Amino acid sequence: MGGDHSREEVRETYERIADGFAPTRRHPWSEVERFVEAEARRVDPKAAVGLDVGCGNGRHAELLGGCCARVLGVDITARLAELAQERARSRGWADGFVSMVGEATQLPCKPGSVELALYIATIHHLPDRRLRIRSLRELRAALSGSGTALVSAWSVQDDRFAARRPPQPRDRGFDTVLDWTLPTGETVGRYYHIYTLAELSEEIRRAGLTITDEEVSSGNCYVTVGR
Repeated sequence: MGGDHSREEVRETYERIADGFAPTRRHPWSEVERFVEAEARRVDPKAAVGLDVGCGNGRHAELLGGCCARVLGVDITARLAELAQERARSRGWADGFVSMVGEATQLPCKPGSVELALYIATIHHLPDRRLRIRSLRELRAALSGSGTALVSAWSVQDDRFAARRPPQPRDRGFDTVLDWTLPTGETVGRYYHIYTLAELSEEIRRAGLTITDEEVSSGNCYVTVGR
């Protein structure tokens, strides 16, 4: 388990900070934009289903909306799922988009139905390795035979972790808690498992997914996978 954190505590944390957190995540990451742009060329925009696991406020789900007929956003935090739907309406792409409260370890979608998926900056919040691998197996089950997904997690190579990383094998990451400050001045701890690229890739392979590309960019591990 990730220290004293549980899935319920992670959910409660993001419910508390959602309204302050969402405005700090306005724009999609360039690495995600490049992935979706490249994959959009092979999907049928009139039929493809997109999936955003840990959709937050919907900033990355919107990219899927540009090339998929239907997009499902899933987030453990009810308020963030609500904000994702509000963002989609305000930006004019709500048709075909549904954001739902759900867990990465039990995705609410039909097996083999997803052509294009994103699992961005979410797996590192699951406070147990078995849960993280289970979530990747759920992702694999959701993908169609030709489906692809981009998985990302915070990397140990981010400069902020240079002094924080404990002694350990070089191919393993570590658990940590980073504070979020509420408008009242109170701080709330956010659990993370900080990954090495080798560790994330190992968990992906253990889940039965096939890796087609992997890199560390802007302090994050990115792995492109297929079923």
